Amino acid sequence: MSVVVIIPARYGSSRLPAKALADIGGKPMVVRVLERARLARGVDQVLVATDDEQIRAAVQSAGGEARMTASHHPSGTDRIAEVARDLTADVVVNVQGDLPFLEPGYVEAAVSALESAPAGAGRADVGTIATPLLDGEAERPQVVKVVCDPRGRALYFSRSPIPSGGGAGMRHIGLYAYRRDFLLELAQMEPTPLEKAEKLEQLRVLENGHRIQVASVEAQESMIEVDTREDLARVRRWLTVRPRSPVRER
Repeated sequence: MSVVVIIPARYGSSRLPAKALADIGGKPMVVRVLERARLARGVDQVLVATDDEQIRAAVQSAGGEARMTASHHPSGTDRIAEVARDLTADVVVNVQGDLPFLEPGYVEAAVSALESAPAGAGRADVGTIATPLLDGEAERPQVVKVVCDPRGRALYFSRSPIPSGGGAGMRHIGLYAYRRDFLLELAQMEPTPLEKAEKLEQLRVLENGHRIQVASVEAQESMIEVDTREDLARVRRWLTVRPRSPVRER
């Protein structure tokens, strides 16, 4: 099974413009994500999908591969689907371009979730990951929660505590491994009512009768999503204090 990681990276951002090019320890953020994704085992290719020439130039200067896409895409899923149309990979992994200290094992876990899902008519078309909720996270709308059945299949995602009163949900991490054919199908689907209510694109998958297999992973302090200037300051601080470990080889 061939696996390609695609990192969507647009220039525009309402809260932090040009964040893909933000300097983190002498490297643009998108380059750091690219380097971390390359460390994931079982990945055949890593690409950046962008609508901006500056981002493409930064990626290519670092020895990476970037593909230009249309600028009108409403989501990263649509952007990676445009690139995936020209690929022959079996699985396409969507790694957000705002995770400069991406844990490579998270990519492996999402792919493994997809591979381990039951085959046949009930097979999963998407693999993703989740971690146990920390104290206070169940009530925070910024933290997306997921509940699963005993086989690890997602039942629902929400920004609210689920189930009512909490206790069984996990923190969802927005990293997805798609069967390529399904990704192309998903990009053609209209937004669904629950998706629009929760502002969570993955609900479109469930509302259309498809399955998402969820793998439980251990939380990593370094998995900081950069959405604001405060987040950017945090990752810059993390770069100076993070634990040192041997370079991981693929």
